[in-house]
Amino acid sequence: MAVDPLELAPIRRARGTVRLPGSKSISNRILLLAALASGETLVRDLLESDDTQVMLEALSVLGVEWSGAGAQAVKVRGVAGHFPVKRAQLSLGNAGTVFRPLTAVLALMGGEYRLDGVARMHERPIGDLVDALNACGARIDYLGTAGYPPLAIHPAKVRAGGEVGVRGNVSSQFLTGLLMALPLTGARTVVKVEGELVSKPYVEITLNMMRRFGVEVGREGWKAFTIPAQARYASPGEIHVEGDASSASYFLAAGAISGLSGGGPVRVEGVGRASIQGDVRFAEILERMGAKITMGDNWIEAGAGAASGKLKALDADLNHIPDAAMTAAVAALFADGPSTLRNIGSWRVKETDRIAAMATELRKLGATVEEGADYLKITPPQASRLTPDVSIDTYDDHRMAMSFSLAALGGVPVRINDPGCVAKTFPGYFDALAAVSER
Repeated sequence: MAVDPLELAPIRRARGTVRLPGSKSISNRILLLAALASGETLVRDLLESDDTQVMLEALSVLGVEWSGAGAQAVKVRGVAGHFPVKRAQLSLGNAGTVFRPLTAVLALMGGEYRLDGVARMHERPIGDLVDALNACGARIDYLGTAGYPPLAIHPAKVRAGGEVGVRGNVSSQFLTGLLMALPLTGARTVVKVEGELVSKPYVEITLNMMRRFGVEVGREGWKAFTIPAQARYASPGEIHVEGDASSASYFLAAGAISGLSGGGPVRVEGVGRASIQGDVRFAEILERMGAKITMGDNWIEAGAGAASGKLKALDADLNHIPDAAMTAAVAALFADGPSTLRNIGSWRVKETDRIAAMATELRKLGATVEEGADYLKITPPQASRLTPDVSIDTYDDHRMAMSFSLAALGGVPVRINDPGCVAKTFPGYFDALAAVSER
């Protein structure tokens, strides 16, 4: 449900420390693997958000027992590879980290399932994953437009072993879904990626989490992944969720931007050199833009670099950090010239068409924006003065709301429409931003 707009006063400078919430990508992978494993798993520092709640509710419907709400610690009793419930209707919101992996897993369960979501989820493609599963003998039908949810999954005898191909150029979640599901067959299977694989660091997270639950996937670069025979998920007993590296990007950018006018630094705790998330490399992007970055195993800090009064313009391929790349787009408003963000075509099929949405909202602030199929070129407003009192539409997209909150560092008031959409991954975001803001 939409809520009243949030009026953000100009932020004079940002300074302080933020403890990050758990990673959504890691949280939902862990919850699904814990459910499929044998044994009980205690999950600590779990993200409390709309998307993790969608996963927990889906697992409950499927017969998985779990306990411990509200304390960021959840105990999941695994079902050893077989959901007890063989007929269910699942409403999965706009949670891609739930919908795609669950589609793959349920295709192997021998049950009758219906999967749907909000209207935007029905616009997000899933055809490549369905094609790969059906080629293995699954029976999945579209209940609306071919290639998109909602889906009907029917009982089927899935061919175990051999090879299966999946396209990699639309979403890495299709590969993630296959990799997480195929160990349930018990057979050695090779997954071959067709075309370029986007968002590779998210596949690394998948492989890392599978390893923690006892399944080691072999690989040949980014083209072939081998599930070993007799693979079984087993609980590690206790597992911790890292802080969310994508969420870190907003505060690190705030530190870098604030440093231009004598503010900063801003430190985030929960991710650092030891992180398994690709979005920690956003710190490298800020360094290229002139910020000073320091880092420990579990923290990163961003502040002033060269005293030029502006960030350096950026021209970069950001395919490896698609979520944090949105933060770079807003940071480009503070650069000394045009910035070009390349190879971000996956934005088109996220919570909204993020390329179109980002271009529209940046223009409201006075930027000149060139929009391509898979890139944005952003020229800061003349005289580096952002347009004041702009209403930013968020498109029910949490990252639009969080990214554009940084515009308040440009010395102008900003109105964020539907700020409650941040509950998808970071319900306390605006409180955390206020805690490091001086007005």
